[in-house]
Amino acid sequence: MSQNKCGYKHSGHPTKPTLVPRGHGNRFAHTSWDASCSLLPAHGYGYLCADYMQQRDSYRFTSESVGEGHPDKLCDQISDAVVDAALAADPASRVACETFATTGLILVGGEIRTHGSPDPQQLAREVLRDAGYDDPSFGIDYQTCAVLNVMHAQSQDIAQGVDRGEAAKQGAGDQGLMFGYACSDTPHLMPAPIDFAHAIMLRAAQVRKSGQLEFLGPDGKCQVSVRYDSGRPAAIETVVLSHQHRDDVTHKQLSEALVEEVIKQALPPAMLDGGVEYLVNPTGRFVVGGPHGDSGLTGRKLIVDTYGGKARHGGGAFSGKDPSKVDRSAAYMARYVAKNIVASGICDECEVQLAYAIGVAEPVSLYVHTFGSATVAEQRIEDAVRDLFDLTPAGIIALLDLARPIYRRTATYGHFGRGEFSWERTDRAAAIREAVS
Repeated sequence: MSQNKCGYKHSGHPTKPTLVPRGHGNRFAHTSWDASCSLLPAHGYGYLCADYMQQRDSYRFTSESVGEGHPDKLCDQISDAVVDAALAADPASRVACETFATTGLILVGGEIRTHGSPDPQQLAREVLRDAGYDDPSFGIDYQTCAVLNVMHAQSQDIAQGVDRGEAAKQGAGDQGLMFGYACSDTPHLMPAPIDFAHAIMLRAAQVRKSGQLEFLGPDGKCQVSVRYDSGRPAAIETVVLSHQHRDDVTHKQLSEALVEEVIKQALPPAMLDGGVEYLVNPTGRFVVGGPHGDSGLTGRKLIVDTYGGKARHGGGAFSGKDPSKVDRSAAYMARYVAKNIVASGICDECEVQLAYAIGVAEPVSLYVHTFGSATVAEQRIEDAVRDLFDLTPAGIIALLDLARPIYRRTATYGHFGRGEFSWERTDRAAAIREAVS
């Protein structure tokens, strides 16, 4: 065995280290690639000390969530409201909608083809109202702001590649790669840090809208840092919560209220036993917020929307896109597949990658990675996925029932880990378990 600068011992094989089966009993085997390893084959690549975070016995991981009044989330909601309005009138609608928000102004643009007549101006005002922007002192309010609509018709060059007459031959709406992920951290099979962060922001919205904490404004975001021991969530160590507020509340009043009425009410008490550090509005003041404080843009909270950084991301945003866009629908499908794989009991953690070419129905690649936690070979899992799931755009849309107005609800508090959505079902878990047995 030889020691390399990556810090792990390798066999003398010129291209591969010793591969130790991890399964449930050996979580920290050495299984991926890294060009920093000195044992490199002629083509210049080598095996890496893979998934370094998962190999460590103890570590801390942080994820972030934002509230529905965050400027980027306002834009996501407006874009998805346009998608919903189009799909409600015409399930075959094609939409790619982007929104920009700043002081006193909402700009809605993009491409659309639908038999419906969505009204972006009215939809934008409804989103602002529902998020709580009902006072001109916020720098934008739903009644007086300007809303500009510059939507236009979808390109025929794109349409001819996507629409093939027969639904089964429908091509992907664009090229791209998408990831789905699941793990056994929580009952939702989501990573604990992002699950907890979403719970805090949802609770903050509830107490604000109910009037329980009437001094809160619409904008806010939080971070949750979780300590992992032996690869399992052990305790929450730090919570950072920055929330917009009225000018007449003191920092002490705000901090006490947010810790007692929001944070502690949202999180599992058992995870708060280790002496949590609470950092509430660390700058001391957060009166100016929303689009008046920072401009907003659709698709700028990709990690909040997915797994909080615990899994990879293909780079494509979800909001503003109809389900023919595989950036959205295939990411939902990848989550559905990964969640069913973990729910089957054959692994504790799973990441699925799908990749597509524009105008082509079948994915160009499928990759299943279980971080060494599987009790069966990953190739067998991939074969089972190919046999059990229709991964074409038409198959995904049909299986998950995506051609309907469900998307504005996805635009806040994460697209995953919420049982109201079809891609969170675990109805294929038994079939996967049987297929690999």
